[in-house]
Amino acid sequence: MVLNIALRPLVAATLLSLICPLATAATAAAAAAAATATGQPVPDLMELPARADVRATSTVQLAVTRAGERLVSVGARGTVLLSDDGGASWRQARAVPASVALTDVCFVDEQLGWAVGHSGIVLHSRDGGETWVRQLDGRQGAQAALDEAQALAAAGSDGAERRLREAQAMVEDGPDKPLLSVHFIDARRGWAVGAYGLALTTDDGGQSWQAFIARLPNPRGKHLYQVRADGARLLIAGEQGALFRSDDGGASFAEVHTPYPGTFFGALALGPDTLLAYGLRGNVWRSGDGGANWAQIALDQEITLTSGLRLADGTVVLADESGRLLRSDDQGRSFRALEAQAPNAVTALVQIEDGALVLSGARGLNRVDAAQLVVTERK
Repeated sequence: MVLNIALRPLVAATLLSLICPLATAATAAAAAAAATATGQPVPDLMELPARADVRATSTVQLAVTRAGERLVSVGARGTVLLSDDGGASWRQARAVPASVALTDVCFVDEQLGWAVGHSGIVLHSRDGGETWVRQLDGRQGAQAALDEAQALAAAGSDGAERRLREAQAMVEDGPDKPLLSVHFIDARRGWAVGAYGLALTTDDGGQSWQAFIARLPNPRGKHLYQVRADGARLLIAGEQGALFRSDDGGASFAEVHTPYPGTFFGALALGPDTLLAYGLRGNVWRSGDGGANWAQIALDQEITLTSGLRLADGTVVLADESGRLLRSDDQGRSFRALEAQAPNAVTALVQIEDGALVLSGARGLNRVDAAQLVVTERK
């Protein structure tokens, strides 16, 4: 099966479906050319370590996070970038064991982190992102899905035969399903989700992974773009209005119905009962009662929203594919554009200790100082 979907929102959902595959294709072409020249077999990008590149800081970066005071960013061709000065300068990690595009990254402290990406890969670092090892790939992820389906069939669960067929097809397809989002709440418990409804969880720090596809009310296998946790509450956002919520640490999930049938690229929990979901064409939807009722939040432009963050002071910031930053000071009831913006499409944002934002995007990383995160009235 050939995958041609948005991997994380970038210039647009359609553009993004091309950027990362093209970046990976370029790496594959270079590897193939080198193999031809030496007469060696063409290497698997999952087995080909990421290469040092003087242009790495300007390559497509798809996610950025904090590892203590350090910043860690991941992106195309297995690139992992590190900053120890608040995003003023960046350098490549010392060792990354794969050259596939990495789509998301999460650290639970200054040392322990996980990254996910193409070919269903999960990487783990125990030294603040300096070096990485592979914990999982798409073959093992597909087998986890098959194991789950076989257990359901043995228990006589409804729909088990269909799940068996789908899981078997996933195994036969090979490692072609990208993971698109990862989130850990501590050193042991984490979740990863991705294309075609792929959903995996671990309770031992990634030493083993189990599928939880059957826990999601997602029979059509919609692509899942983000998973985030806040205590025992988990939110998963995806295509065609997919929004799922767990209030018991992922043991069970319920579908959160919204009036919007289009893609959500992310969702934020702004309080015990306040949810904010955002996605294609400037769609922002807010619920103040846990998802029972929703109101659309009007924006001045219909530009796809690519990332969102609740800042330390409770302010909410959304970023769109043009690089605009939108700020809300009223729990997501209204948004206004900041004067400061990124020079290109934003894929993720993180706040650092001094209050500044660091943004990953189409041409690397940018920093927006705290003093710039104010709304200036236009005359």
